Amino acid sequence: MSWLLAAPWILALLLIVSRYLIHGPRLRDYEPLTSGPLVSVIIPARNEARNIERCVRSVLATTYAPIEVIVVDDRSTDGTAEIVEPATGNRVRLVRGAELPAGWFGKQWAIVQGYRVARGELLVFADADTRHEPELLPRAVRGLQTEHVDLFTVLPRQEMRTFWERLIQPHVFVALESRFAYLASVNRTRTYWNAIANGQFILTTRGAYEAVGTHEAVKHSVTDDLLLAQNYVRAGKDIFIAQARDFMATRMYGSLREIVAGWSKNLASGAPLMAPPIAVVRAVLPYLMWLPALFWLAPPILWLATGWQWAAVATVVSLLTWIVVYARERAPVWYALLYPLGSAVVAFIMLRSAWRGRRLIEWRGRSYRA
Repeated sequence: MSWLLAAPWILALLLIVSRYLIHGPRLRDYEPLTSGPLVSVIIPARNEARNIERCVRSVLATTYAPIEVIVVDDRSTDGTAEIVEPATGNRVRLVRGAELPAGWFGKQWAIVQGYRVARGELLVFADADTRHEPELLPRAVRGLQTEHVDLFTVLPRQEMRTFWERLIQPHVFVALESRFAYLASVNRTRTYWNAIANGQFILTTRGAYEAVGTHEAVKHSVTDDLLLAQNYVRAGKDIFIAQARDFMATRMYGSLREIVAGWSKNLASGAPLMAPPIAVVRAVLPYLMWLPALFWLAPPILWLATGWQWAAVATVVSLLTWIVVYARERAPVWYALLYPLGSAVVAFIMLRSAWRGRRLIEWRGRSYRA
């Protein structure tokens, strides 16, 4: 009976392990293309002094040619532009962003300003907190051409250095990946609400980007990458996503404060857009998305409170699951011992996002009304 009651947690372990074993499309499967059409890499940057030099240097180290790198300084106050300025020349251009217009989110406004001066037939939108290996762009361009798609995006390796990053981030990734367990279901989808893209790296043809209205069409939302991918599908265009853990890394947040603020602005806005377009479902989903955290919290709590044997079995299986997850994310596996704390913090962030993030979004010193 104990094993039967613990079956959902055993199934969860098997599903997560199978997801890691079934790799799906991988960037390494595409031979690098070292020359081709001009690629314009557009990097929006607001207060990115911590990251921008590393990002630009890594992009310039690519084995692909020709490229141009356009850094759009979005009214930074931390010296971001001054870090980029010495590198400007034949391949690097610094655009000092104009004041943010009403109705725009900052990232989309910065990207559009970069697009307006870009000369490339192909466009890459890359976040400033990313680090690119030399073969990232050559393989991505090959993938775009080989798959005959209009948008090619990748999933990078996530860098985690502090205690809170290592504790919390794997829990968020598991929650997000549970919606898109197998990437093959996303590629060339014709169901718009099944479309996703990773805004940390998006490669697209200029023609397709202009046909869907550029980032101006998604200027109003913090989930610009998700909506952009959905606009491609609505327009009958093909998108493709591949794993690129060997070729790209990103460190999204560097502290507990940044983690809470960053995910609070994204989760409640993005979750409804990935659900079927049923009004009541989309309305209540942000307030329910924390409930899966109870799946991980219930077994250890019930085991300690009641001593039930099935709860003990479910707790052990949950621990094994999180050992697999933390190992996959290249975090110390002993963090798995703290998985209940990680689940509790993520539940708090999701609740905070639901109650606050859908009305008021604060990021990089700006406040937006969603």
